[in-house]
Amino acid sequence: MRKLLNTLYVSSQGSYLHRDGETVVVELDQKRVLQLPIHTIGGIVCFGNVICSPFLLGFCAEHDVAVSFLTEYGHFFASVRGPVNGNVLLRRRQYRIADDPQATRAIAANVVSGKLANCRVVMNRAIRDHKDKINADSLCAASASIDRIMEQIPKTGDTEEVRGFEGLAAAEYFGAFNHLIIDQKESFIFNERNRRPPLDPVNALLSFVYTLLAHDVRSALETVGLDPAVGFLHRDRPGRPGLALDIMEEFRPVIADRLVLSLVNRRQVNPKGFTKAANGAVIMDPDTRKIILTEYQIRKQDEVFHPYIEETVPIGLLFFIQANLMARHIRGDIDGYPPFFWR
Repeated sequence: MRKLLNTLYVSSQGSYLHRDGETVVVELDQKRVLQLPIHTIGGIVCFGNVICSPFLLGFCAEHDVAVSFLTEYGHFFASVRGPVNGNVLLRRRQYRIADDPQATRAIAANVVSGKLANCRVVMNRAIRDHKDKINADSLCAASASIDRIMEQIPKTGDTEEVRGFEGLAAAEYFGAFNHLIIDQKESFIFNERNRRPPLDPVNALLSFVYTLLAHDVRSALETVGLDPAVGFLHRDRPGRPGLALDIMEEFRPVIADRLVLSLVNRRQVNPKGFTKAANGAVIMDPDTRKIILTEYQIRKQDEVFHPYIEETVPIGLLFFIQANLMARHIRGDIDGYPPFFWR
């Protein structure tokens, strides 16, 4: 089993990263604040004004540690990593399948089925655990509607129809999402999903955690040798990691959305950590971002049962497992892509 390594998130503005022997060093104001052995790091994510020495980038590439650069608020810029893993035959097979309408529809249908099942898990657990604090009737109705949509997915004729049902289910899910917020309801109100820019604190939290999730899924795909840009559910678009977004779908509800809800409902974040810019964008302050990064890392250490491989694994390894399962399906080792169903 692959070992779960930590991701190093650097959000302090003005930080400088460099190599010292077999370690990665973080300096701030010319003072050494952190030093980690390279073999303990799975990836490095730099937010905003963070500088990495060229020698460090080469060092990370040699050890298969991806270094990603984002804006201070989480918008992806670029990623630096070593040679592509895996063999070219796998990627050629991936491209051929992406051009096959029926093969693409089958993978997209499985991805969406996993996502919708996990959306229902989030809502049904809230109904079970907090029935007296939420609008259980609205959540029950949304869950039942998504269940009916799931029944239609296997009957779809093409990928476009799959996308249509996914859109309908997303509308049901996010239409009921505000009922999942049981604390600080006056300050954390969710009316609809919006991004680029996020217009309220809940959307700002969701967008930021989705960015972290996308980084981890993309790294997992590159590790097994798949091209993260060529997906099946998401259309090809220059600069968009379509396959990473595909695999992300089954993880959004149970990892990203549940983390955001926990941060709000447990009062780990508060309204003072958010400000509104002139363009209406809601921006998190550095302390809030650090809380999210810390809790995301802790969350990845939690263990869950994976029903397909029948093993209990850390959440942080789920991305690698699903990337491997996608590669196995593309190679023809298994008949279909098995999405991760949360239990």
